[in-house]
Amino acid sequence: MGSAQHIELGAFLRSRRARIRPADVGLPHGPRRRVPGLRRDEVAQLAGASVDYYNELERGAGSQPSEQMVAALARALRLTADERDYLYHLADRPVPASGGPASHVHPGMLDLLTRLTSTPAQVITDLHVTLVQNPQAVALLGDHSGFRGARASLVHRWFTDPDARQLYPEADHEGQSRAFVADLRAAAARRGAKDTEARSMIGSLLDTSSEFAVLWADHEVAFRRDDRKRLDHPVLGLIEVNCLHLFSEDGRQRLLWFTPAVGTDSADLLDLLAVLGTQTVAGPTR
Repeated sequence: MGSAQHIELGAFLRSRRARIRPADVGLPHGPRRRVPGLRRDEVAQLAGASVDYYNELERGAGSQPSEQMVAALARALRLTADERDYLYHLADRPVPASGGPASHVHPGMLDLLTRLTSTPAQVITDLHVTLVQNPQAVALLGDHSGFRGARASLVHRWFTDPDARQLYPEADHEGQSRAFVADLRAAAARRGAKDTEARSMIGSLLDTSSEFAVLWADHEVAFRRDDRKRLDHPVLGLIEVNCLHLFSEDGRQRLLWFTPAVGTDSADLLDLLAVLGTQTVAGPTR
């Protein structure tokens, strides 16, 4: 990155920071706020960066941010798709292809996720790549931010990595497998025959998983819109939850949120997630 590009990057970050109110990203307004938008330390907190590092970026004197940091800044600043792409260009990083873990998160989805402060929630793609999780979702499901390539998709991991199933009781594996395959078929059909991402994923699973191949041959098709799940949490034990899905307009992204199943003690167990903090559940292998 040249010095002029550094300076333009810093100016762009400042301009985007100034337009966001704390309430837009789930932060309290607080007294004696001297800036119209977010403070630098608040953006750093939202992006998972150090305050010193973010200050250097805004001053135009920082080192080239990584692709992961650019994605985190785009989400923290609620950038549109065009603004996100522009930020990648300023950082001299390639704009990531859609569908991967660095994909642009629909701003409406991100806004809703921010407001879901007392329940586990996350945004995923239609191929089950996790884009962003709130702390409660990390505590319940594990941190999915470190997966890359084909392993970024939970569907791919489900059929290729036994560790991906540890969170579910063994008696529920067959039902989960069928639901994943039916959902993948529906998502692939909506994307169309020319979509290389879905086609490549399906081909890979047909080659590597006999279980997937058998289920795929059944031609079941159904989007997952709501589920009742049993999760075998490593600390809290068995938790029964309802998993609800909100689809973006184009169907490419989904907001998932988890509520306690009626008639169980799951409400108390979910409350304990905030006390326990984030747990490493089926941690990622990069």
